[in-house]
Amino acid sequence: MIAKRWFDVLGALIGLILLAPLLLIIAIIIKIDSKGPVLFIQERVGKNNKDFQIYKFRTMKLQSEAQGLLTLGNHDSRITKVGYFLRRYKLDEFPQLFNILKGDMSFVGPRPELRYYVNFYTEDDLKIFAVRPGITGLASLKYRNEVELLKAAENPEEFFTKTIIPDKLKYNKEYIEKRHFFFDLKLIVITIVQVLTK
Repeated sequence: MIAKRWFDVLGALIGLILLAPLLLIIAIIIKIDSKGPVLFIQERVGKNNKDFQIYKFRTMKLQSEAQGLLTLGNHDSRITKVGYFLRRYKLDEFPQLFNILKGDMSFVGPRPELRYYVNFYTEDDLKIFAVRPGITGLASLKYRNEVELLKAAENPEEFFTKTIIPDKLKYNKEYIEKRHFFFDLKLIVITIVQVLTK
């Protein structure tokens, strides 16, 4: 786990340095494309069941959360033109490199959820908070097309809480049992391949 933290910090630092020009360009394009801040900041639940603020590039119009917490499809009407592109190639996740530096997140781990949905967890489910949440992980890889599944569901909210969340928790618990530095590297490589071939 010490190696994992060192990898996270060094990886995040190198990533921010190398990606600085791209991050600046993305920020400028977001401002030109639609009204609102460059970053989307939201409360999520992290290690030890504590709330933290997650950073993302904003991909939706202002006040979108008031219309629902779930994103329904890649072409949800609330998503901006630039937001669609950022989401498709996971570029909106880049600001989470700052979350990694702060110690809120890791490159690999259970994806951090909203407190509203964590309130549905059982006592056994809370074991996933033994580790830092991640940008990618077993559940994230399986549900890479989650928004499309929600769009196709007759009742998206019910489908998310009764089907997707329990299945994600199963994969997150599996990660807790299997977690190892080289297992993390494997998941990172799979994630990169998925993004590049999408």
